[in-house]
Amino acid sequence: MRAHLARVDAVLVQAVIAAALSFAHLHDVASAAGQDGWKAWAYPVSVDLLLVAAWRRLRSGDAKAAGWCWFLIALTASLGANVATAGLLDLDHVPAWLRILVAGWPAVAFLGGTLLVHSSPATHDRTGDAVGQGTPEDIDVQEDAPDSAPQPPAPPAVESAPALPPVAVPAALVEHARKVAAEHHARTGTAIDPPTLRARLGVPPPMADAIAAQL
Repeated sequence: MRAHLARVDAVLVQAVIAAALSFAHLHDVASAAGQDGWKAWAYPVSVDLLLVAAWRRLRSGDAKAAGWCWFLIALTASLGANVATAGLLDLDHVPAWLRILVAGWPAVAFLGGTLLVHSSPATHDRTGDAVGQGTPEDIDVQEDAPDSAPQPPAPPAVESAPALPPVAVPAALVEHARKVAAEHHARTGTAIDPPTLRARLGVPPPMADAIAAQL
């Protein structure tokens, strides 16, 4: 545990020293380029904020090309100031192109920060809402409108069986059936029923019903 804390403390101290030196170099270059007073101190803050915004974009995984572009621009500005203060540039006689770069940096930093913070995440959120779950209003509408659900198809209509044509019964068969019915009534004291009549005559059920209707 102590070894881990020692490593963390060493890294933290190194980061503070590096940030302070880079901050001072950016201030010196901005001051030499004609940005005096509070403006010279604002340049290091602007460069560091752009670095942080670009790094967060790279960590988020969205639009990495834009993140790398603005990260390299901010890193170039920071490294350029560090190299310029190493004796390679006469800070008492700063060239015109450096004055132009320093004067134009605020607009570049503002553009980069705005694009990194407000462009891709908003687009990503809108896409996620459209493809993903939908808005709460859409969910409420779907829950409150069950009638919009597809209804099961109605069962097919059952066609009624076609009516059978009337059975033609010969008059002689009807007369014979009357004799059979009279004999059955005399023997049993009850009228003959269609099943018995059908069995006595040996005819199919439809014909037996037709005969019984005529008795």
